[in-house]
Amino acid sequence: MKKILFLSGSPRSGSNSRAALESIADGVRENLSQCCEVEFIDVPKLKLSGCVACDGCKKNGGRCVRPDESAALMEKVATADVLILGMPVYWWGISSQLKMAIDKFYSKDEAFHTMKKQVGVVAVGAAETTDRQYELIRGQFECITEFLGWELIFCESASAWQRGELAADATRMASFKELWKKIK
Repeated sequence: MKKILFLSGSPRSGSNSRAALESIADGVRENLSQCCEVEFIDVPKLKLSGCVACDGCKKNGGRCVRPDESAALMEKVATADVLILGMPVYWWGISSQLKMAIDKFYSKDEAFHTMKKQVGVVAVGAAETTDRQYELIRGQFECITEFLGWELIFCESASAWQRGELAADATRMASFKELWKKIK
């Protein structure tokens, strides 16, 4: 059974990025439930610490030596076939909480290079979707997936500021729900 792991990077409950992820998951559940298992992780709720470039993980087979929950999170990433990340845009980039988790990919990058994964990204910010911030985020994920040999199946942007704004827009939520079709 294909495992789809959703990583929500918003520290705000009821966030627009979480609403977009939920809509994608609804599409998966309605159309791929016989072949896919869905799991959500709210990254800001995890106890994570920043990578300090100690390279301890390179000496012990890919497990971060910092006393946090990153090793368990990286195991979840390793066992997923599809990784879908959702985040608010903060200062032209992804939330620091999600970035901290992504930085921990370093601990398992040798193993990750051998794994075929699909990656989807949703970035929600206050600026219009034509703003350069979304281009910067897409570029970062293009670099990450290219480096690891993974496939970037979508990188969607949405403009929403007020809590619940995106969830209240049926048209935009329907477009997120259709992203299940990108999963192969």
